[in-house]
Amino acid sequence: MRSTDRVLQIDPQRKDEKDGMNVLSPVELDTWCTCAETFSRTGLSPKQKTATQKIVASWSRSAVLHITGARRCVCVHGAESSGLVSESEGCEDVVLTESCLTLSFTHTVQCWSLHRNGRALVWSGELNTTEKTGNALPLPLVPGGYIASKPPFFRPLSTQLQAASLALGTEHAVLLTASGTVYTWGHGSHGQLGHGTLVSEDEPRAVEALWGVPMKSVAAGGWHSACIGVGGDLYVWGWNESGQIGLPSKGLREESQKDKERIEADKKENEDTSDVIISIQALPALVDVSEASEIKKVSCGSRHTAAITSTGDLYTWGWGLYGQLGHGSRCSSDEPKIVEFFSSGKMSVEDVTCGLWNTFVAAVPKHRVPL
Repeated sequence: MRSTDRVLQIDPQRKDEKDGMNVLSPVELDTWCTCAETFSRTGLSPKQKTATQKIVASWSRSAVLHITGARRCVCVHGAESSGLVSESEGCEDVVLTESCLTLSFTHTVQCWSLHRNGRALVWSGELNTTEKTGNALPLPLVPGGYIASKPPFFRPLSTQLQAASLALGTEHAVLLTASGTVYTWGHGSHGQLGHGTLVSEDEPRAVEALWGVPMKSVAAGGWHSACIGVGGDLYVWGWNESGQIGLPSKGLREESQKDKERIEADKKENEDTSDVIISIQALPALVDVSEASEIKKVSCGSRHTAAITSTGDLYTWGWGLYGQLGHGSRCSSDEPKIVEFFSSGKMSVEDVTCGLWNTFVAAVPKHRVPL
């Protein structure tokens, strides 16, 4: 993201004039940077001098990593605790959950709890390891023994993986190597590992169905996963209860059958194989989002997915009860649909981040899109 980007949010925690409870269409966040007071004291204009590097979101909170010159800081927004996180000065990355804010620095990682009484340090650890053995730093010696180990429980991965990026779901992890190979591990009960089974994996395992097709990015939702090939193709797999992997969903089809007689008729017509439904997709499936352009970015929420095309259009699909799809309604969809707010407004979407049940977007007017 750049300082000229407009940050928009589709957030169930913000009120909308039409719905009264949820934002069903994107709204621009005029006050999304809470560093304003800090910058005003230095004589800098936050809108002109501040660039947003990363946005992360949980259910009721969001965190923004800002860069101003050589300065880096994190702002937290949402329930109970909001504002500039003074402890984040100089941090390089941020991870947010409902209860904790994790900050990554050059040599350390810190985890802070978030509650109404303020922040408290939960744990802190060194990123460096002793020599090249991959072993964690030794615990300090105290009278009577050693201090008990606390999170994070550091276990190095094989150096052969050469990790390029990592995405975390609710119960699984998706790793992309420098060579473009995708590895997954964790719980596999919803097919989110992509190995063709519902079996869990304790160690990183290559997704064999993607073997020979180099990938450039990965994403993980609650119980589904996604990746983008170097050619711009989108592959998705895992749980499809709400249509989040872009394939026909049984849950959505049943919701759409409001007429009970129609439901009974459909049950009797089991021989009609034209209406295929998929609850779990245990192998990567190629999803056709847009025939005219490639996919350049994908992000996954708990049960929804968002993708940006090379032409700057945003498509969303999956669970939409809280308006997180941005289509102006609470309707869910098992088919990728363009968010007309941006296409009709002649805006090009540059970045997207899905929270559990909300969506953040950075967009610019199309006439300002760099060549």
